[in-house]
Amino acid sequence: MELHTSHLIVSPVPHIRSKLTSRRVMLQVILALVPALIASVVIFGWRALLVEAVTVASCVLAEGLWCYFRKKDQTIGDLSAVVTGLLLAFNLPVTVPLYLPVIGAVAAIIVTKELFGGLGRNFANPAIVGRIFLAVAFPVAMTTFAQPNQLFAFASPVDVVSSATPLAPAAAPATLMELFLGQHAGVLGETCVAALLLGMLFLLYRPVITWHIPVAYVGTVAVLSLLAGKDVLAQLCSGGLMLGAIYMATDYSTCPATKRGKLVFGVGCGLITCLIRFFGNLNEGVAYSILFMNLLVPYIDELTPN
Repeated sequence: MELHTSHLIVSPVPHIRSKLTSRRVMLQVILALVPALIASVVIFGWRALLVEAVTVASCVLAEGLWCYFRKKDQTIGDLSAVVTGLLLAFNLPVTVPLYLPVIGAVAAIIVTKELFGGLGRNFANPAIVGRIFLAVAFPVAMTTFAQPNQLFAFASPVDVVSSATPLAPAAAPATLMELFLGQHAGVLGETCVAALLLGMLFLLYRPVITWHIPVAYVGTVAVLSLLAGKDVLAQLCSGGLMLGAIYMATDYSTCPATKRGKLVFGVGCGLITCLIRFFGNLNEGVAYSILFMNLLVPYIDELTPN
C-alpha cells in the first residue's frame, strides 16, 4: 500500500502515549498550586488574591481573544492559560499596579505561546518570559516588595512598607523558619517553601512530574553553595528556587523528554542560578537560568536519548 504524506500526523514532541489529557494534567497542577495561593493571601493579604485573579483572567482572555480573532478552535478549556496565569502571578510582588499583569499576560500568552503555535510548541516557559519582560520593562515596580502581613492593614500598595528580599545585600537576616514559612519579603508564590513542597509531593504522587529536574536543580545549588561558603539552607529557601525548580523548570513543553536529559537540564539550571547569584549584578537568577536552559532543550534531547 502506498503511503501518502496526507496520512501522516505531525504533532509537537514528545510523542508519548498516555491516558492523561492536557486538561487533566493542568487541573492537577492547579490543585498543587493551591497551597501556595492560600499562603500568599495569608502572608501578603487580600490584595494578593486580587493580583492573582487579574493575572489569571488576563491570560485566559488573551488566549481566548487570540483564538477568536485567528478563527481557531478555542483552547482555554485545556486550562494551560490558567496555569500560566497562576505562575506569572506567583512571580509578581503584591504591590504591582494592576496593569502590569495584563502586560505580562500578553508577553506570556501571545508572544511566547501563541505566536509559536500554541500549547506544546512554545520555545520557553510563558510565565518565565512574562516575568523577565516585566522585570526589564518595569524594574522599580517588580522590585518593590511588601513585608509580610502589611496588606492586612492597608487597602492600597502605596501604604505598604517595602522591604528587601532575603537574597538582597541590604536585607535583614531571616531565620530558617521564617524562610520556610514565607515570613519575609518576596513575590507572591516564592516565599512559602512549605506550601511549594506540599504541592510538589502531590505532583510526584499523581505522578505529574518526576523527581529528576527538581532534585538535580536544588541539589546543584546546594553543592555549589556549600563549595562557595554560603548558607546552604538559606540559599535553598530564598528567592524563587523552589517555585522554579518544581513548577516551571518541569514544564512538559520546555524541558527534556528523557530522564538523563532532565538531570542535565536541572544541573544546568542550578549552575546558572548560582553563577548569577554569586557573581552577577542580580540578586536572583532562577528565571534567567530556566529560560537559557529552555533554549538548549532540543540539543539536550538529541544528546541524551533513553
